[in-house]
Amino acid sequence: MLEMITKINGAINSFVWGPVMLALLVGTGVFLTFKTGFIQVRWFGYIIKNTVGTIFTKKEDKQGNNLTPFQAVTTALAGTVGTGNIAGVTGAIFVGGPGAVFWMWVSAFFGMCTKYAEIALAMKYRVTDENGVHKGGPMYYIENGLGKNWKPLAVIFAVLGGLASFGIGNIAQSSEIAGAMNGLIGLSPLVTGIILAIIIAFVLYGGVKRIGQVTSYLVPFMALFYIIAGIAVIVMRIGDVPAVLANIVTSAFSFEAVGGGVFGYAIMVAMKQGFARGVFSNEAGLGSAPIAHAASSTEDPAEQAIWGVFEVFIDTIVICTITAMAVLLSGMELGADALGAYASKGAAAVYAFNSILPGTLGGTIIQISLLFFALSTILSWAYYGERCWGYITNNSKAFDIAYKAVFILFCIVGATGSGTLMWDIADTLNGMMAIPNLIALLFLSGVVCSITKDYFKDKK
Repeated sequence: MLEMITKINGAINSFVWGPVMLALLVGTGVFLTFKTGFIQVRWFGYIIKNTVGTIFTKKEDKQGNNLTPFQAVTTALAGTVGTGNIAGVTGAIFVGGPGAVFWMWVSAFFGMCTKYAEIALAMKYRVTDENGVHKGGPMYYIENGLGKNWKPLAVIFAVLGGLASFGIGNIAQSSEIAGAMNGLIGLSPLVTGIILAIIIAFVLYGGVKRIGQVTSYLVPFMALFYIIAGIAVIVMRIGDVPAVLANIVTSAFSFEAVGGGVFGYAIMVAMKQGFARGVFSNEAGLGSAPIAHAASSTEDPAEQAIWGVFEVFIDTIVICTITAMAVLLSGMELGADALGAYASKGAAAVYAFNSILPGTLGGTIIQISLLFFALSTILSWAYYGERCWGYITNNSKAFDIAYKAVFILFCIVGATGSGTLMWDIADTLNGMMAIPNLIALLFLSGVVCSITKDYFKDKK
């Protein structure tokens, strides 16, 4: 029975993360980029200035029971910046070669506009409950934007998101935390799971406000920690950087497969690995991040949506690139067979950092980064799951309490078990979320253009 489930999941997974779906994901970004007039290029300076550039100067008030714009983006980034930024990118380079990095950048470029569109729609079609709390996401803009006849599609998205929150948003991350804690201080998985469950319970039962407050401190710290470590790695091999960058570009169009293989097949492999890791990392098109952004106190849809451009930029162009540079600057042998020599993709990343930084400092940095990346992902996905199940159950308080209790227990399950099959199933569910979301994005692209035109018409 277990073997049959594994085979069925494998077949579905090969489709949802296969060439057709990846082409649809990136293609939607290309379509939206042209329709909105390349906002990620034309307005990039304005976007940076009015997103991250406002953190220390702009006062946030009147958010009530909702999040400040910055808390909303850190909650979304908490789910976006995860173990995929380290382990996922490392695996993509081993299998797809240096060229995978180039295609990862391409997916991020168009993904900036996809994420912008998702957030704009989530803001426009969100609802506000009797307590003044904003709730939104793909399920709401599918139903309220496309019409009541489309509600079954909205329910499908919510079910997939709700189920994925237990796997990719919890078990997979709890397992990473257990491994990191064991490597750092020798803590047993069971003890780690119990401590993690207590931490998550404290934050989760504090509501979205507490999640936003925690991520607003956690995300900037963990991002800066990893970025500084990555810069140190690059500086120590600065002389090799031009050659590595050139290799990334040339390999993206090379017919020579990494580690051997069919002649002419290499470009396809590099493209698939780059697109898959890029989309999986920044989640542009999957529909998860808009759920967090919809809780923002911001009134103008585009004003919050431009944070999506910054979100993809920092996640993929900055953080994923740091991992990629560390692996390529280390001079490690690439190829699927070479990857098999390491216990995991994360272990391969540890080797890359250790080969450049003194002693075992690199490994410690990776373990600490994985710990915080995974913890932040659990927090944001707990909220995503809560909102997805809330949509399905008409925000039943009893179900909400039950969901949180089960989610907390799954922290212990994930920490003490391998959870490989559950991770694979959740990975499939995560990819399937994109289907109803992309349908809505394409049909509501005219609304996105209208929002964009109204917002930028008087901007300089």
